[in-house]
Amino acid sequence: MLLLLICLLFFFATHSLRLIAPGFRSDMIARMGEGLWKGVYSLVSILAIVAVAYSFDQARQVTGMLYNPPIWMSHTALTLMLFAMICLAASLLPAGHIVAKTKHPLILAVKIWALSHLLANGETSSVILFASFLAWGVVMRIILKRRARAGETVTRPFVSARYDIVALVLGVVLWAAMIWKLHEWLIGVQPLAM
Repeated sequence: MLLLLICLLFFFATHSLRLIAPGFRSDMIARMGEGLWKGVYSLVSILAIVAVAYSFDQARQVTGMLYNPPIWMSHTALTLMLFAMICLAASLLPAGHIVAKTKHPLILAVKIWALSHLLANGETSSVILFASFLAWGVVMRIILKRRARAGETVTRPFVSARYDIVALVLGVVLWAAMIWKLHEWLIGVQPLAM
């Protein structure tokens, strides 16, 4: 469990650099160049995700249950995950209405993902993992709102509604793939009992 907590701290520290050390990113770009900085940061981010996944798998094997969610909560979680996948897809595309209305669709996707998994999973390790991601998402959204009020540009301008259609299609395809086999292949758990 301690390893999971350490890996979560590492993940959130690397994904909150602008909050922890506001000038660090610009200093590193000045020293390394933007391309090299993005490469190093991407590798560190992937390492952080792999570390969280590994430590969660280890913690899952030794932690008990905090609560037993009712069976119908898994269906609620599946429904919420459809919205999370659509927001995730929208975050990767030029801005359509989804991006314009949600402002930060990736953070919204993380919050929906975390909440839906909290509803369906009551193991101690799951609660720690998903509650910490939900809290991080809430904090990030508050900070981004404050930055926007201070005049910083933190959102992308609207481009076209066609990107909403692409986000919907990609989100549904990813959601269906997760239900079909992808979640089981990646996480080792079938989200829907077949």
